[in-house]
Amino acid sequence: MIDCDFFINEFTYTWNMIDFRSDTVTKPSKAMKEAMFAAPVGDDVFKEDPTINKLEQYAADLFGMEASIFCASGTQTNQIAINIHVQPGGEVITHEESHIYKYEGGGIAKNTGASVRLIRGNRGRMSLEDVQKWVNPDDIHLPVTQLVSLEDTSNRGGGAIYDFEEIKKISTFCKQQNLPLHLDGARLMNSMVENDIELKEYASQFDSISLCLSKGLGAPVGSLLLGTKDFVHSARRVRKVLGGGMRQAGIIAAGGLYALENNIERLKEDHQNAKLLETALNNCSWVSEVLEVQTNIVVAILKENSHRDLIVQKMLDAGISVMAFGPGMIRFVTHLDISQDDISKTIQAINKIEL
Repeated sequence: MIDCDFFINEFTYTWNMIDFRSDTVTKPSKAMKEAMFAAPVGDDVFKEDPTINKLEQYAADLFGMEASIFCASGTQTNQIAINIHVQPGGEVITHEESHIYKYEGGGIAKNTGASVRLIRGNRGRMSLEDVQKWVNPDDIHLPVTQLVSLEDTSNRGGGAIYDFEEIKKISTFCKQQNLPLHLDGARLMNSMVENDIELKEYASQFDSISLCLSKGLGAPVGSLLLGTKDFVHSARRVRKVLGGGMRQAGIIAAGGLYALENNIERLKEDHQNAKLLETALNNCSWVSEVLEVQTNIVVAILKENSHRDLIVQKMLDAGISVMAFGPGMIRFVTHLDISQDDISKTIQAINKIEL
């Protein structure tokens, strides 16, 4: 016999959880759902979905780029870009903690047949010197360097923002070397609301940009890939090969359009909440260090590695879900579904933990 009370209790417990595991857990607001429900749709493979067409044009205009394409995920947009920029046997320069290397299922090798030059750098970021050092010479023993990829903000770097002056230096060098420069901008808008750089000027440094709509921006699904018209034309072919051609997908694209039109500036609230958590964690006896909070990701390094799972469980017992983020590390990610009351309750729970 099924224990109905058990399932009801489990559902209630999960539903009431304060969830800091990621900003991917955000749920569409009532207004976003209404926009999605009302969206006109068509067949996007035939380029006949008016809502997707509107989203793609809106994003291209916002970034000052020629075109964009709506895809299922940031992994898909990144992998499409890499597949276009890089030939089998080529090499991609990226940070060793980058999402395209660590969290995309070996897609660079599987989808493109390319190797990766992994760079160490401060909180997920590379410098011009890093890139210059590892562009391979014309030597038949070495793979041909064919792409440089940056990530802003850096997830593994605790939401760290790139220095725009460094990006410009890297971009200038890449142009001199005829090397395309790709941006994994999964949380790019978190960076943009903090660094006060004109979006079109920022975007002009890159040959392609991946932008996630389903993290802090709050859409339920989807990412955009931006570039030239020729690049996006090629992207449509690669998306099809990867099984990413969508039909009446305007119903989900409408969530992304609503997010871009309404949810960018409010990201600052998430950053303010993250700073409050940073302060609370810095006052804990069991915390060794908190990576300086720049956006919406808070990474605490614990004094004892062995305490990580215990702290995660204590938070869970208090109705708060956080992520184990590596040996002796825990991560909190603030987002639009985290209220001021949630922050207060979380700080109280943190202060009660004694080890």
